Parts: sequence; structure tokens; C-alpha cells
Amino acid sequence: MATILVVTGTGTEIGKTVVTAAVAAAARGRRVAVLKPAQTGLAPGEPGDAAEVARLAGGHVTAVELARFPEPLAPATAARRAGLAPVRPHEVAEAAEKLATEHDLVLVEGAGGLLVRFDDEGATLADAARLLSAPVLVVAPAGLGTLNATALTAEALRARGLECRGVVVGSMPERPDLASRCNVEDLPVVAGAPLLGAVPAGAGALSGGDFAARAGGWLAPELGGTWTVPSL
Repeated sequence: MATILVVTGTGTEIGKTVVTAAVAAAARGRRVAVLKPAQTGLAPGEPGDAAEVARLAGGHVTAVELARFPEPLAPATAARRAGLAPVRPHEVAEAAEKLATEHDLVLVEGAGGLLVRFDDEGATLADAARLLSAPVLVVAPAGLGTLNATALTAEALRARGLECRGVVVGSMPERPDLASRCNVEDLPVVAGAPLLGAVPAGAGALSGGDFAARAGGWLAPELGGTWTVPSL
């Protein structure tokens, strides 16, 4: 049975897609699929997050998108405003399990944070992770304010009986400020889970070949890379 890993974040626009791509790239040699349950903010035909993961990680990645809503809003709100059916957790779980029959690793990338609503009944990515019994990788910002948001996300996971596999910094500045440097030490403490990597700021602008070649250096061995926690 394939490994299924859910990727969430402490918020939006913090690097979930590049982290997902890095994990996919570090799994080279394995059959990898990325599943985006709800893509918002894009018109039909525009490349979405799943396609971006495939571009960055290389041709060995299967990209699947379950639903697309044009306005850049939470999935439940975007679906309602578009007059379209929302994505349901059981649909996410069924799609991931189907992909798992044909791949070695399935990455499920959420939209926004863990508890962003999929539908008006309050279903979330956490519900899909629970149906899958899948661990969750948390992507967090580097700087000031990230500790509280990471602690809240980890607490929400524990309250639902979900495993936090670890935390990855989604965009580490080339010259980290004091808060970013200290957070390297503090993030695993507040998360109760290891820090498993740091993707450099701007990595998403690399070509697919360069990104795939470098990705392993941004992730810890638990995610298929060679990265180790830097000393302060």
C-alpha cells in the first residue's frame, strides 16, 4: 500500500505547494501522485497547484485536481458563490485511496489552513485526513508570528487524533532575521513534532530541473532528503 501524506499549512500563501513539490522531487524513483482537492482562484485552463508540483518535481508526478472554483476564497465560499457542488471529505479520501493503488506516494495538498471549510456543513481537510488515517505535514512561515499559528494547528491535529508528521518552513529567507533563526529551534517545541526541512525563499521560481536537483537538500531524511537542522 502506498504512503499517503496530507500537506497543510498554518495559513495561505506560505509555501505549501513548493514544499509538496520538494517532497515529491525527493521521492524520485518512486511513483508519486499529488492530489489537490479544491483549487480556488483560477479560471479553467490555468495551471493550478497540482500542475505546479508536477512542473517543479519532474515528469514522474501524476497531478490530480478534484474541483476548481474561480474566486480566490475558501473552498466552501468559492463553491457556494460559483453555484457548484463543494468537495466532500469522503471524495478526497476515495480519490487518494484510488491513487494509492497505482502509486508509491500520494500527497494531498490542502487549501489554506487545516480547518478551512470544504462545505457549508463545516467539513475540512482534517476530516479527509481522518478518513485516510494519514499523517499530516505542516508547512509554516519562518518569521515572527509563526509559533502561535503552528501551535494551534498542532493542537487541532491532536484533538482529532491525527499524527503531525513534522513541520517544514515553506519560505526561508536567504538572510534570516533573529525571529526566523530562533524559530528553527522553537517550531518543533510548539508543534510537538520535528522540524523536517526549510525550503529557501524563491525556490518556486526555479526551473523544474534545478528544483528537483536541489530539493533533497531542503528536506530531512524522514522526507527523503539530506537536510539537518542548522545551529543558531
